[in-house]
Amino acid sequence: MSAMSSNWDRRSILRAAAGLSAAGALTACGGNNGRSSGGSSGTNLTQYFHAYGEAGTEQAIKKYAKAYDAANVTTQWITSADFESKLFATLLTKNAPDLFEFHPQMQMITSGQVADLTDIITPVKDDFNPADIKSHTVDGKIYGVRMIDDPQFFFYRKSMLEKAKVEVPTTLDELAEAAAKLTTSKVKGLYMGNDLHNVIDTMIWSANADHLNEKNEIAYHTPGVIEGLKKMRKLFTSGDLLLGAPTESWDPSSLNQGLCAIQFCGMWAMPGIQAALGDDWGVFPFPKTIDSGKQSVYNGGWSMFVNAKGENVEAAKEYVKWLWLDQKEYQEDWATSFGFHIPPRTSLAQTATKLKSGNAAEGVRLFNEFGHFDNIGWTQAMRTSLEDVFANSVRKDMDPEEALDKADTAVNRELKKLFG
Repeated sequence: MSAMSSNWDRRSILRAAAGLSAAGALTACGGNNGRSSGGSSGTNLTQYFHAYGEAGTEQAIKKYAKAYDAANVTTQWITSADFESKLFATLLTKNAPDLFEFHPQMQMITSGQVADLTDIITPVKDDFNPADIKSHTVDGKIYGVRMIDDPQFFFYRKSMLEKAKVEVPTTLDELAEAAAKLTTSKVKGLYMGNDLHNVIDTMIWSANADHLNEKNEIAYHTPGVIEGLKKMRKLFTSGDLLLGAPTESWDPSSLNQGLCAIQFCGMWAMPGIQAALGDDWGVFPFPKTIDSGKQSVYNGGWSMFVNAKGENVEAAKEYVKWLWLDQKEYQEDWATSFGFHIPPRTSLAQTATKLKSGNAAEGVRLFNEFGHFDNIGWTQAMRTSLEDVFANSVRKDMDPEEALDKADTAVNRELKKLFG
């Protein structure tokens, strides 16, 4: 998909990076929609956004910002490769942005980096997906506004499955069998990213486990997850996985160009896949890791935060309210005009025309039936610990139990820091 660059591999990296600094911040949006000449109050706001891969996103964000009359909103559109480091570094200086996009992370709250937005969100709280509210809430206070929800699942070439007489997999064992049958001298059966980190969360959920329980205790170290790791190791060594692909799995190019028959990717890629493949594709959730598990869909996404240490906190909150709570036209435009995303506002999700038919509608259904959201208490260090588990027990050959024991030590250390 030519409109999408290698920026897509930054989606997981940036989300994971949230925990690297309690001062974490992201790039902001700005834009001109032609409805006004821009802010005239004399208040200057700066927002940080990472460089989205879809064409037109930067122009749209700047269009929205220019339409705002109550302040002069400037957008810093930061290349994905530099976003994380620039955001964290800038938040520690007098040039820190007033607003930034990121993902909900406990450290940003405990460090006082992000402002409490409960007062502006409460009047429309019931119109948000409850899971989006929960994932931004600590001790009854809401600390960010979700802008887009990004479900991720498997995309497949219908014609390739039909030719190989392969049914859509519903279990991890069936997925491995399908990958073997679909692999030829020119095509690999399956692509899940070069390091497989993209599917760690879904493999856990599909094993009927979770990262943490309601008491913020480890919940991923289960027999089902151990069994899943063994199955992933078998897949990794099977020769049926696409490894060393030219683009990460956030970019659908491998599927579009026929390098694989099935690829893990996100809903944002749907317009590009449709343009490349016509109707020769479908989607399905991550299959059950074990027989007692349940299929799962990871819901990524981006949220807007206000820098609580900035000089214009109230003005920044007013802008967030105006754009991400009041301007439904812009919210739907942002979610559906540049790749497909699900609006976190229930009313918009129900009326978004582009999401009502075909594979887009199926993606929404899978999101609603099988979707899982980030846990605000799951930090970058914890995420890295499970990435190490995959590196050691899937890409290498460490015993899964030993690898999980090692992760437990690191995760419990982080949990103690956060929750005592």
